[in-house]
Amino acid sequence: MKKFQNVMIKGTKDGLILHLDDSCSYEELKKELDIKLAESSRSREDRLITVKVQVGNRYLSKEQEEELKEIIRQKKNLVVDSINTNVITKEEAAKLKEETEIVSIARIIRSGQVLHVPGDLLLVGDVNPGGTVIAGGNIYIMGTLRGVAHAGFYGNKEAIIAASVMKPSQLRIAASITRSPDHVQEQEKREMECAYINDQDQITVDRLQVLMHLRPNITRLEGGQ
Repeated sequence: MKKFQNVMIKGTKDGLILHLDDSCSYEELKKELDIKLAESSRSREDRLITVKVQVGNRYLSKEQEEELKEIIRQKKNLVVDSINTNVITKEEAAKLKEETEIVSIARIIRSGQVLHVPGDLLLVGDVNPGGTVIAGGNIYIMGTLRGVAHAGFYGNKEAIIAASVMKPSQLRIAASITRSPDHVQEQEKREMECAYINDQDQITVDRLQVLMHLRPNITRLEGGQ
């Protein structure tokens, strides 16, 4: 008689992790999942237990995801936290590429103009007062920032704003907002600076060199990656 080996159940302090084999048929997987969970439920407590599902290199349609969730939910004290797969659709891959690529643009953003990119923005030029640049990721400005810059537009608090000359009318990162200090003089010579969200959830402007310590993973400009 064949042993069931397509479903592995691992208990953790946060709940259960279900490892589902990605080489067997989907119907086999459903059947074994139902049996394994029924056997496991006899020894569990009555408290609610969260379940994370790992399906490896198996692609699941929305209908199949719902089927697996329903099998798990039928066991009275199990709550599905997530279903994770290594496989994504072409549409998801295209969207991910769009959101993570660096868009390079050489132009001046004048008053009333808005430049919006889904990923990182590398702008070679100035942002004049009244101009706005928006990016889903980081903003790098090889020029003077005198207008509005909004990085992490979709909620990324790790995003940063860097400019050769940082004299913005407003900085925004995710939902945080700050304005340029009134005491900065027009003729003051300043080195290239960056803005980021600090530990107090506020935007801080500092020398660009601090980024290697604060955001060590910002390396995509190196080697074009």
